[in-house]
Amino acid sequence: MAGRKISDDAGLAAIRSWERDPEAIDRKTRATAVRYALEELAHRAPGNSVEVRVPPFGVTQAIEGPRHTRGTPANVVETSAETWLGLVTGRLSWEEARTGGSVDASGNRSDISALLPLFATRVSMKRSAEKGTLKK
Repeated sequence: MAGRKISDDAGLAAIRSWERDPEAIDRKTRATAVRYALEELAHRAPGNSVEVRVPPFGVTQAIEGPRHTRGTPANVVETSAETWLGLVTGRLSWEEARTGGSVDASGNRSDISALLPLFATRVSMKRSAEKGTLKK
């Protein structure tokens, strides 16, 4: 597993800024939030069997299993920055993102719903409970 490039303080500040007002944050803060969340996923689920792509901001490999070495990986998750941040904060469930077509996930290991959200705050958890999408 690669070392972290973004400090917890900077990463969490970017995540919280996005949560407060997703439309108001600048590109640099959005990029920091996305990259920090990708680092956190790789930290919590180390491995190389699933590649998670959030263009144009970043990519990581995570989850134990067969290592991908050449060509297109067998297990890929690709989504936008907004969807990724929604997933990692709990504003959006995996099922909502998949059914809505905002996540492209291929391969038998690409369902990362058990790892999400990464940063559920009380506000996000309250919203999920109100929408009936909170995992128990």
